[in-house]
Order: sequence, then structure tokens, then C-alpha cells
Amino acid sequence: MNDQRTRLIRLIHVARRELSMESDTYRLMLAGMKGLEGTTSTADLSLPNLKRVLEQLKSKGFKVRPNKKPKRPLADDPQAQKIRSLWLQLHEMGTVRDSSETALAKYVFSMTKVEALQWLTTSQASHVIETLKQWMGRVQQ
Repeated sequence: MNDQRTRLIRLIHVARRELSMESDTYRLMLAGMKGLEGTTSTADLSLPNLKRVLEQLKSKGFKVRPNKKPKRPLADDPQAQKIRSLWLQLHEMGTVRDSSETALAKYVFSMTKVEALQWLTTSQASHVIETLKQWMGRVQQ
């Protein structure tokens, strides 16, 4: 089964569940749709027919929502705030192109091999702060 087909089948089942459609009702809907030749299972449907079934479910009120990865809360301890402040100052100076939290996390990872500010030890955070200060000092000369 290809990825798009699998994704559509999953989406159809999510739609059925969100619409509180019982299995029998769902199978009757499939059987009654023109062009499906009475098929009552998504496993037997072609890609274009899966798209038609999804459109039918949308017409019944289903709304496709994008997957949202849960965001990790920002570290808010004093050292993390200082790191973020220095990073943003470097951005304002034109030294750092990307001021985003993702870019900062990549920089921190390159320095410490730790993926998030929240997980830095005190000494690792101090090291990052010092390197940012040194970087700023070199730029200001």
C-alpha cells in the first residue's frame, strides 16, 4: 500500500469516528455511492475512489485538521533568558540571520550536544552564555 493511500484510509476512519458514524451506516454509505460498485470496505477502493469517499464525508461535516506537534514550553530560567537575550542582540546586530527558537536550539546543540535549553545543566548554560558574549565582543570590535 502506498503512503497516500494509507493516509487517506486513516483519514476516512478518523472522519467516520468524528462523525459518530456506526460501522453499518458507514458501509451503507459506501454501498450507496455511485462508481464504487457496491464496495463496503476502504481496503478494496482505488486512490480516486478513496478521495471520493473523503469528499462525501466532508460533505457530511468532517473537517480535516492538520497534525500539530505539541510544542515544548520555552525554558524560562534566568540562564535561558540570558541566552535568548544575547541571541536576539546578535540578531539585531545582523550577525545571526535566524532569530527563531529553532535556530537558537541548533546553536546550543552544536555547543553542548543538548537539544533544548530546558535540559542544559548550569555549567552548560554558562558555557553557552560565555561563547555568545565572546561572539558579541568580536562583532563589536
